[in-house]
Amino acid sequence: MDEQRIIGQTKDVGFQIGVRRTFPITQERAWEIVTSYKYLSLWLGKKPKVTLEPKTKYVTETSEGEIRVVKPLQQLRLTWKRIDWEHPSTIQVRTMAKDINKTTISFHQEKMISKETREKMKIYWKRILDSIEEDLNNESI
Repeated sequence: MDEQRIIGQTKDVGFQIGVRRTFPITQERAWEIVTSYKYLSLWLGKKPKVTLEPKTKYVTETSEGEIRVVKPLQQLRLTWKRIDWEHPSTIQVRTMAKDINKTTISFHQEKMISKETREKMKIYWKRILDSIEEDLNNESI
C-alpha cells in the first residue's frame, strides 16, 4: 500500500504551494508590478540586485538564487533560497490575462522541505497578493 501524502506534498520534489488572485488590471500592468523594484524587494527580499535574464544570479538581504526563465508579460521562473534554508526552492510567477482589464497574478513554489515551510510560504504569498491589492486600491503603485 502506498504511503498517503499530505496536501501539497509531491511524489518527487517535496512540498509545493500555489497562490493566485485576479486583479482589475491589464496583463502589462500586472507584469510591471511583479517585476518592479518595490515588489521584487517585497517578495525576493530587500535591496535586490537582480537582472531579469536567464542564467543570472541574484542576491538580496534575505535570499539568493538564479533566474531560470523570463517570458515577458507571462512568466518568471527562478530558484530562491532564503539565507536560513539549506536548499533552494523553485518559484514561478505568472501573469495571466483573463480579459483586457482582468489579470491573474500567480505565485507557485515547489521543492520546499516540509509541511511547515509550505504553510509559512502560503501565508507569505497571500500577504504579497494582499499588498498588491491594497496598493492598487490606494493607487500607490
